[in-house]
Amino acid sequence: MGVSSKDKVTARRRRHFRVRLKVKGTAERPRLSVYRSLNHMYVQIIDDVSGNTIVSASTLGQLSQGNIKAATDVGKKIAEKALSANIKQVVFDRGGCLYHGRIKALAESAREAGLVF
Repeated sequence: MGVSSKDKVTARRRRHFRVRLKVKGTAERPRLSVYRSLNHMYVQIIDDVSGNTIVSASTLGQLSQGNIKAATDVGKKIAEKALSANIKQVVFDRGGCLYHGRIKALAESAREAGLVF
């Protein structure tokens, strides 16, 4: 028997909770938060001290959705926005997802575009 989707969601939430206990964003080094839905990816750079979202990007409005190419495009877009907002270093928050596939592609493209994490 396979694992139900409810169990997968619960496991992701547990992993995310564990990650968030350790990962905090500051004004000097904000948090790069990734949320992956079935169709889209959403990325935010957040200052947890003040509770503000500094910049964000997503696959909404793009022709390619839900694949590695779209994740790569979002990684480049968030890095460009961050560098224009004078942010060079971030803390990576994978949102409880495994560092694989779309999450890995997004992180690597953001690093190539100039973000340090």
